[in-house]
Amino acid sequence: MSLLVVGSIALDSVETPFGLREEVLGGSATYFSIAAAFFAPVGLVAAVGEDFPDAHVRFLASRGVDVGGLARRAGQTFRWRGRYGEDLDTAHTLDTRLGVFANFRPELPAELREAEHVFLGNIDPEIQAQVLDQVRAPGLVACDTMNYWIEHKRAALARVLRRVDLLFVNEAEARQLAGERNVIAAARRILTLGPGAVIVKRGEHGAVLFSGQGCFSVPAFPVEALADPTGAGDSFAGGLMGYLASCRSRAMPALRRGVVFGSVLASFAVEQFSVERLASLTRAEVDARYAALRALTQFDDLHEGEAA
Repeated sequence: MSLLVVGSIALDSVETPFGLREEVLGGSATYFSIAAAFFAPVGLVAAVGEDFPDAHVRFLASRGVDVGGLARRAGQTFRWRGRYGEDLDTAHTLDTRLGVFANFRPELPAELREAEHVFLGNIDPEIQAQVLDQVRAPGLVACDTMNYWIEHKRAALARVLRRVDLLFVNEAEARQLAGERNVIAAARRILTLGPGAVIVKRGEHGAVLFSGQGCFSVPAFPVEALADPTGAGDSFAGGLMGYLASCRSRAMPALRRGVVFGSVLASFAVEQFSVERLASLTRAEVDARYAALRALTQFDDLHEGEAA
């Protein structure tokens, strides 16, 4: 298997200024795996309850996701209910019911232990470490985290960071983890903790890649028909990691292209609720928007004095 993702699958109820959806497919591993599957084979490891619709499992498989590591257990599927305000910038959690996810202890199928690329979703760092203990010799390991783990499981998270190549955080998480107010200073501090590179997600303002070789910034693609930002960051990570798995490189040029593809997948994910837009998305559309984003940020071929 080229790429392994371990994380959450959920049933989300989401309200935004553009509508309300109840009990729709969500979860970090869901968005990640669908986005990554546009580029490379993906193996998904997660747990769902007895109430999880079979149609969702069939849908994931239809998008090229290997669901052999999806465990169905007695109990209820993880559920999240949230609301976004007019600016769509922050999700306000109204209810969280962990269900079977509360006791999630992933056991990797034999074939997934051979994964070349590993993405550890936003789960307890102690569980992230257990996953790393099961994979044999991955070429690239990336992980996500959140403010809760930074505050309550810092020691365990620090041990995981020494074992990963790439860390995904947002601006607030970067500041909290590093103890630095400035995001650039925070990223530089995080690089000393173990990761070879840090991706700082900036929502509607795009993302910045930091490494020992410098930094690279990409804007978010301008989206007119924005409906639901849930899963944008996970889709971004999936696009980036899927591209890296497809080209089997971790060099800076590949990382930069991966960041752009990540921005492209995130821009599609927010156009409709849940995974509705990703479900209808084609690789041709992905490549066309990649070219459009590249053109949007291109300037070095313009001659001085050329009319705008």
